[in-house]
Amino acid sequence: MSRIYSPKSVTCIVLICFQHGGFDPVCGTVVQYPTGSGAAAGWSSVGETVRRAVDRCRRLIAAQSPVILAVIASTFFIGFGGGVVFPILPNLGALLGISPFVVGVILSANRFSRLVANAPAGSLVDRIGTRTPFVVGMGIQSVGTVGYLVALVAPLPAAWFLVARIGWGIGSALVFATAYTIAADLSDSGSRGANMGLVRGGVLFGFPTGVVLGGVVSELAGTMAAFGLATAFAFGATLLSYFIIPETHVDSVEGSSVSPWDIHTALPTLTVGVTNFVVLFVYIGALFATLVLFLPAIDVFVFGLGAQGSSGIFMAITVLSAGLFMFTGGYVSDRRGSRVPILLGFLVTTAVGFLLLALAESTLSLAVACLAIGAGQGGTSGPLMALLADLTPTDQMGRAVGTNNVFGDVGGGLGPVVTLPLVDTVGFVPIYLVCAALPLVAAVVLVGGIYRETGQFVPAVGS
Repeated sequence: MSRIYSPKSVTCIVLICFQHGGFDPVCGTVVQYPTGSGAAAGWSSVGETVRRAVDRCRRLIAAQSPVILAVIASTFFIGFGGGVVFPILPNLGALLGISPFVVGVILSANRFSRLVANAPAGSLVDRIGTRTPFVVGMGIQSVGTVGYLVALVAPLPAAWFLVARIGWGIGSALVFATAYTIAADLSDSGSRGANMGLVRGGVLFGFPTGVVLGGVVSELAGTMAAFGLATAFAFGATLLSYFIIPETHVDSVEGSSVSPWDIHTALPTLTVGVTNFVVLFVYIGALFATLVLFLPAIDVFVFGLGAQGSSGIFMAITVLSAGLFMFTGGYVSDRRGSRVPILLGFLVTTAVGFLLLALAESTLSLAVACLAIGAGQGGTSGPLMALLADLTPTDQMGRAVGTNNVFGDVGGGLGPVVTLPLVDTVGFVPIYLVCAALPLVAAVVLVGGIYRETGQFVPAVGS
């Protein structure tokens, strides 16, 4: 009988394929392969190594809190509604009479509404706990996703899309602040990177998966089907959160009084926030907003699909790459004793990816660029949030996450507003070259801020 592995076990198997020279990034060990026993013995040894790695990964996954796993699933499925409109609306806008500028505003509206709601959401978490804001936020996002369906059949579609995106942003502010705080509450310095990577993977992975869903499903079955599928997943995720997510945070701040507009301005929060700004500006705000327009410009399409479907496929490449490295980056930072080297490596990877994107002229070169950009974005996710939790007192974590989300939403929100109009005037290459430079600037800011706070360029985990 063949053995069936879970999706997470399959991920662990894939990680082994990146063992360059025998390094196992999951288990942090060096695997010695036989050199003199022939090809058959060598392949047998590799198979045994894979089986051992899968078993270790299963034990690691089994050790995860069921609450963490529920948060991952809920945020992942609700995130479809955030991304599903990206490959659809730029082309749909012309049919509905919506100008490119208004399309950019609609795509960014959820981030700007979340920008206003982030600080109150973080303060609310520190004041009343995590469960109620999480479940209520999921419900608001679900209703917002229904608004996409209404916009297709009602008068004034631009207004409906705008209201839906604004509501979606308010709900996501509550969900994001609580998700990361739950992970921090249930982690210590030895597991924080892995847990943050998993939760951030759920939060961010859902969005690009929604982008892929929107591009492919709309191409094959129509726009209504794509929006309807995202809505179904949203309500399913809300029910999951209602029945599973408990309270994890309120006891640590019982009796405290926190202002709804308390912006956390500690140096570590601002340093991590700037890095988050850059990562989301280039990844979501620039790449995802422009890729559907970039493909016709370089005449690259795949599997006989048009611009929307092909962009969905290439975005899927970034999603898979990001998903692979989200957990890996955090887990390795736990085992290696410092977050900073991992963060710097993946910021450089992001820069290289955008440089390759600017030079892309074929399916292969574009796929390689998307792989690198996805790896860079995913690899920064776990270590970045874990670094924030390392340097933030527990009773301030909700507010710190809220402030960090402000930076991320400014970056992701400005991206489409800036890049979509500029595409017609300066072209794609200058935009992507600037996006290649920005992660390097963020790396300098990160190292400088951490050194000023800790007195070390590479502080140890939990220091």
